[in-house]
Amino acid sequence: MAFPATRMRRLRSTETLRSMVRETRLTPESLVYPIFVCPGTGVRKEVSSMPGVFNLSVDQAVEEARQTQSLGVPAVILFGLPEKKDEVATGAWEDNGIVQRAARAIKDELPDLVLIGDVCLCEYTSHGHCGVVKSARQSLGAAAAAPPAIAEYEIVNDATLELLARTAVSLARAGVDIIAPSDMMDGRVGAIRIALDQAGYLNTPILSYAAKFSSGFYGPFREAADSAPQFGDRRSYQMDPANIREAMREIALDIEEGADMIMVKPALPYLDVIAAARARFDLPLAAYQVSGEYAMIEAAARNHWIDRDRVMMESLLSIRRAGADIILTYYAREAARLLA
Repeated sequence: MAFPATRMRRLRSTETLRSMVRETRLTPESLVYPIFVCPGTGVRKEVSSMPGVFNLSVDQAVEEARQTQSLGVPAVILFGLPEKKDEVATGAWEDNGIVQRAARAIKDELPDLVLIGDVCLCEYTSHGHCGVVKSARQSLGAAAAAPPAIAEYEIVNDATLELLARTAVSLARAGVDIIAPSDMMDGRVGAIRIALDQAGYLNTPILSYAAKFSSGFYGPFREAADSAPQFGDRRSYQMDPANIREAMREIALDIEEGADMIMVKPALPYLDVIAAARARFDLPLAAYQVSGEYAMIEAAARNHWIDRDRVMMESLLSIRRAGADIILTYYAREAARLLA
């Protein structure tokens, strides 16, 4: 009887052997933990669609950041829920905005923790879109009588760039280490780079959400950040999920405009995009395991359909294997505990 000379199972027989020949490794240093900051004191309100994720007042956000750093996770990304919203997203760029206050408080306590500031307007606008809205027939603020038809409004690109640049400078002034524009307006990286440089923040890097797709996986985030559009959707500025070649063009343009790092969002449904970006570009590459990915794992685990920890780690490993150097994930803290 002939026996196989090559037996692939030889190196799988023990955990020690498997570890020795493991091709892809996940470490806490590759993770970023998102934090949602809200007004008030002592607030720790769980997001119903994201069990284990909370809206936190500034004091609670500082403690959350402290615990995150103690687990070996080197960075957090901040999202804000302002006290008031308006049509020009004042809360995003004013120096006393909710994220700016949180950034200063966290930096005072944890100077070595890397702070990433998400730059977008959707959480701060009364209409919930990521840019300035132009309407043909009515004001689109909170007092508008009725939502407009899709053909009657436009998300104005160039007017939005000024507000995004102003937001980026305000965040850098508050102590944010990395600026992360997620709005998907054309030219935003270049506008932000110029504004940061002119304000003296030449060494503040930009992590661009370079390929952010118009995805159904964002639903729970919109509850957490109170950022759902009040009319229409975001398909006119976020990417069509069908397009990978266009994603490569988006990434290339952001790099030309000065991006220091690039991101693909979502992660798991777009592993092919992550892999293609890794093969083509040499910049540090991030991927965002978004709220819907998290919520699906949590829901399945609570129904006892999957082993939660095993699936959590497998999903993160798959993103890393596809080529992501950095993973933004709501599982950062729990993954770090398992990796310790």
